[in-house]
Amino acid sequence: MVNWGVIGCGGIADRRTIPGLLEAKNARLLAVMDQVPEVTKRVQEKYGCPRSYDSVADLLADREIDAVYIATPVFAHAEQVMAAAAAGKHILVEKPLAMNTGQGREMIEACKKAGVYATEGYMMKFHSLHQRAKEIIDSGVLGKVVLMRAQLSCWYPEIPGAWRQDPKLGGGGALIDMATHLYDLMRWFAGDVKEVSALADTLVFSYGVDDASSTLLRFESGAHGFVDAFFCVPDSSVQSRLEIYGSRGSILAEGTIGQGSGGNMVAYIEENARGYDAQQARDSADVKPQQVTAEPVNPYTAEVEYLSRCIEEKQAPQMNTLEEGLQILAIAEAAYRAAKSGRREPIA
Repeated sequence: MVNWGVIGCGGIADRRTIPGLLEAKNARLLAVMDQVPEVTKRVQEKYGCPRSYDSVADLLADREIDAVYIATPVFAHAEQVMAAAAAGKHILVEKPLAMNTGQGREMIEACKKAGVYATEGYMMKFHSLHQRAKEIIDSGVLGKVVLMRAQLSCWYPEIPGAWRQDPKLGGGGALIDMATHLYDLMRWFAGDVKEVSALADTLVFSYGVDDASSTLLRFESGAHGFVDAFFCVPDSSVQSRLEIYGSRGSILAEGTIGQGSGGNMVAYIEENARGYDAQQARDSADVKPQQVTAEPVNPYTAEVEYLSRCIEEKQAPQMNTLEEGLQILAIAEAAYRAAKSGRREPIA
C-alpha cells in the first residue's frame, strides 16, 4: 500500500482526485495540505484524512508519505516538484507540467537525480474507451491514421482571483489548460507532432488569457489533427466529440472527453477495400457502426493506481511521464507562437 500526501487539496483534488484516490486498491490518503488553512481543515474532515499540514515543507518531512499529488496552480509546480524529489517522494503533478519548457527540464532532471518516479495528470488516456481506441488503432484495422478531431470546452467566466485567468500564474488560457489534454491524447494515438498552426483569442470575456483556441497539428506520420478548446461555450452545448479517421475506417465518440468515465464510441471498419464510388454512398450494407464497449473506469483512480503500482513494483512509469508532458508543453508553446506569428511553427 502506497501512502499519499496531497499538496493543494482544494479544487480538482477535492472534486475528483481525492475521491479517486480513496477508491484505489493500492493507495491510502495519509495527509493533506493547502495554502488556505480553512480548506485544509475542511478537506481533512470531509475525507477523514489522518493528518494535515500547514506547509509543503512540513508535509514533505513526513517520512511515512511515499508519494505526493501536487494540484497547485501551474506557477508553483516547478518549485514543489523539485522539493518533493529532494525529499525522496514519488510525484503525480497536475497538468500542465510547468510555466515553460525550461522549468519542465529542470523538474525532470531533479526527479532523475533523486531517483523518484514522476507522472503528470493527463488522466484521459486512462478512460477505458480511449484505451480501446488505442488498441483498435494499434491493431492496424483502421489503416493509416490521417485525421483526428477533438473538442474540450466549457463556460469559464470572470472570477476574481482565479489563477487560470492570470497569465503570470497559469501560463495561458483555454489552450494551455484544456487543449493540451487533447494534444496529449492525439499524440498517444498517432505519435509525435511535427508542427502546428493556431488561433488563440479572447472573444467573450475580459481576462488576460485566451478564452478561445483552435489548433491544427501535423504529426511526424503526416496525419492531421484539429483541436478546439474554449472557455466561452456553455457546458451543456458541448458534446465533447472525438473523431479518428484512418484509410480503412473511423472511430467516433461523444462524451469521452472530460473528467468522467462515460460516453459513447462506435467504429466504422472497411473489411474489404473497395474501388472508387462516384456516388460516395454512405450507407453501404457491409459497413455498419460497431459499438465499442469497455468497463467504465474512474480515470483519476486509474492514474493513482498506475503510479502506486510502479512504486510497489519498482518499475519506472511508461505512461504520462514528465518527458511526455514536456513534449505537450512544447506543442503548447509552439501553438502560442503560431497564434502570434500567423505561421506554422515547428515543435522546438
